[in-house]
Amino acid sequence: MTHPENPETAPDPATRVPPSGGPDVPDVPDVPDVPDAQGAHDAPRRTGSGFGRVLVLVYGIFAISATARASIQLLRDWHEAPVAYGLSALAAVVYIVATIALARGSATSRTVAWTAVTVELVGVLAVGAWSLLDPAAFPKPTVWSDFGIGYGFVPLVLPVVGLTWLWRTRPPQTSTTEPKDRA
Repeated sequence: MTHPENPETAPDPATRVPPSGGPDVPDVPDVPDVPDAQGAHDAPRRTGSGFGRVLVLVYGIFAISATARASIQLLRDWHEAPVAYGLSALAAVVYIVATIALARGSATSRTVAWTAVTVELVGVLAVGAWSLLDPAAFPKPTVWSDFGIGYGFVPLVLPVVGLTWLWRTRPPQTSTTEPKDRA
């Protein structure tokens, strides 16, 4: 094959002519995001990308369902189980905050997501245990009653998955100073 500018020489493999016919541009190979020796990636993944999209979707579904359930319970049947319905409303707020924070993925949103998902885990564990130890306090179930049995235990598993995802997508630790010698 001959080069169009000089019919006697072949093109240099380190350059290419873009389809637009512009100047030669060096070919840069695609380099995959590979972990370094400590397992950190060059660029952190966003919380709302990849598997995070599925997580945000599930949180969104729970935000909508918990909000609808709590709204109906509070408006129609508040007198029947005020503690349980108030906790359903709290769960709805936590799911809404977690959904938005996970979807955004900024540094501030990550902090909010850590807080919301941790509150969710503590809530489902506390309300789950409380509802088993004192069933009279929960004449009507909440999202978190019996550790989320009414929702197939998804409310118990979801915060664990959420915290794991936040941990796996955390930004790499960069240190500008050397560690101090304790000797």
